[in-house]
Amino acid sequence: QVQLVESGGGLVQPGGSLRLSCIVSGSFFNFYRMDMGWYRQAPGNQRELVAQITSEGRSNYADSVMGRFTISRDGAKKTVFLQMNSLKPEDTAVYYCNSRSVISTREYWGQGTQVTVSS
Repeated sequence: QVQLVESGGGLVQPGGSLRLSCIVSGSFFNFYRMDMGWYRQAPGNQRELVAQITSEGRSNYADSVMGRFTISRDGAKKTVFLQMNSLKPEDTAVYYCNSRSVISTREYWGQGTQVTVSS
């Protein structure tokens, strides 16, 4: 199966930046046959999609983060990134990396990394 390991979370002040990384490993056909996404879940809230980058190279963002967050992927490193700028307290959540195989449609999740934006 596929394993996803996130890193890069932490505590930052409002207006600060963080860069999340998700390393993809394990059994999969091709990194570029996977749709990748970042989700987040705050206490008491539903899990929500933050950003995704598809196997077709298309990127999508939640309205709440558009213009502040950027998702990207590195095929050589088999890693997906989420650059988060101009962070707000409402961005505080556990951020999860997600992959979906275009071939099998199977989904995989990372363990999550905590992002806390507070002064």
